Amino acid sequence: MDAVRVALLREVLAGTEWLGATRRFAGALRGSVVPHGGGLLLVGTAEHEPWHLAAHLVDEAAWSGTPALAPTLVRHGARPADPPHLAVGLGRLAAAGRGETLLVVTPDEPGAPLLERVHDARRAGATVLSLGTDRGPGERELTAMAHEALTVPDGAELDLDTVQHLVSAAAGENAVPQPRGRRRFRDRLSRLADHLTAPPPPGW
Repeated sequence: MDAVRVALLREVLAGTEWLGATRRFAGALRGSVVPHGGGLLLVGTAEHEPWHLAAHLVDEAAWSGTPALAPTLVRHGARPADPPHLAVGLGRLAAAGRGETLLVVTPDEPGAPLLERVHDARRAGATVLSLGTDRGPGERELTAMAHEALTVPDGAELDLDTVQHLVSAAAGENAVPQPRGRRRFRDRLSRLADHLTAPPPPGW
């Protein structure tokens, strides 16, 4: 989803709770990574790895000048032969600790092994954020464990993929304070042009 579609979506969602909710969550995400610089770990479930969110956060990190937003994608099925940015397995969560942020995306049940690893990372001092549908007991347990959570219930106007786009866009937009007035409008136009002309991220 490019910047134009995000802008149109926000117009459609004006007056709903989603704009405020996704911006608050994005603010929590940004606030957890920027001051500490310990790194952002992004993990999904065994059935769903958040490739697109990882790619969008890499984009936002580059466009906003906030490298701390670029995540390390932690994969359930990572293999040593994979490219380096795709070869990080669940063992990385065992090393997570103070100053690091763990963002867990769960469109389905996370499973007991992942929950245990997330719990251990939190006990070691990592900040845990949860983005999911909150449909099953495992997801509800993860939501209770998280320092900040955003859930997409059944019957919501949006699906989880769309919410991920809104969160990643807001995380990058709010990373740098925006000037007021005409200069702010020009900066937004400039940033939009960058979105539309930048090449896609390699390798995802």
